[in-house]
Amino acid sequence: MPVLNITLIEGRSQAQKDAMYREVTDAVCRSLGAPAESVRIIVNEIPAGDFAAAGVSKASAKAKAPETTSA
Repeated sequence: MPVLNITLIEGRSQAQKDAMYREVTDAVCRSLGAPAESVRIIVNEIPAGDFAAAGVSKASAKAKAPETTSA
């Protein structure tokens, strides 16, 4: 029984996570030959302030980023 643990920064919609569950399950079934019914996915969502790269939290980096506008 494949058990996958995926960590995401919070903020994705339930629809996005549901799409990911389907895609990841399909990939595991194809690559490992496991039946879909045996695939388990655990998602850990963390606040942006609790994830950092190069000493800067994702929340701080987002706050400092210039805003973009769509044309």
